[in-house]
This record gives sequence, structure tokens and C-alpha cells, in this order.
Amino acid sequence: MPKMKSHSGSKKRFRFTGTGKIKRKHSHKNHILTKKRPDRVRRLRGTTVVSEPDQKRIEKLLPYGAK
Repeated sequence: MPKMKSHSGSKKRFRFTGTGKIKRKHSHKNHILTKKRPDRVRRLRGTTVVSEPDQKRIEKLLPYGAK
């Protein structure tokens, strides 16, 4: 059976932690930042862990990521 292909868009957006969880960036941080409050923009920095239902969907898109 041939290898499964990973979803190219997902490869660029998600990273796996050492324990197998998936990290993602916060949204709403790219443009139109002048109307967003500074404390809101600070909260959007860094990464966060994907929710449990989304984790299962993303693992299907990235079959070789968690290993």
C-alpha cells in the first residue's frame, strides 16, 4: 500500500509537542491591529494547544506527525 500524503496546509500550521499534543498559533493577529486593544493583541501572542475534537481531525490530516 502506498504512503499516505500529509495535508500541505496543515503541515505549515501545526506542530506536535513531545507528548503528542498539537500546537497552533492564535488567529486574528495578522492585520487591522489598530482597532484591537493592546491587551487583546498581547493575549494573541505565542501558541496554544488544539482542543480535543480538533486534535482528532488534525491527526488524520497529518498521519506521520505524531510519531
